[in-house]
Amino acid sequence: VQLQASGGGLVQAGDSLRLSCAASGRTFSNYYMGWFRQAPGKEREFVAIISGSGTSTYYADSVKGRFTVSRDNAKNTVYLQMNSLKPEDTAIYYCSARLTYSEVATQYNYWGQGTQVTVSS
Repeated sequence: VQLQASGGGLVQAGDSLRLSCAASGRTFSNYYMGWFRQAPGKEREFVAIISGSGTSTYYADSVKGRFTVSRDNAKNTVYLQMNSLKPEDTAIYYCSARLTYSEVATQYNYWGQGTQVTVSS
């Protein structure tokens, strides 16, 4: 699976951004799609995940109620809508794919290249 993330940028606290991740190469709907982020000097952390059908979603406590993950299997694309952004959300955001559910970054084999999100206070 090849993944291409986009949509990052520089925003102010309280603003919104929508990240996209386009997939190719395999049957997209077979894969759980995860979003992770990595801030400077920190480990890559789980943000959100969505099941292949899109019916199940899970979030890190730090983003619950502010971020929404969704997917369009017809377009082979997964999205991360980020609202009420905070400076602590600043990180490189990565999309990832796995055939089964996991919140552990090291268990993922497929990764996008990352997109930078910077939130100023």
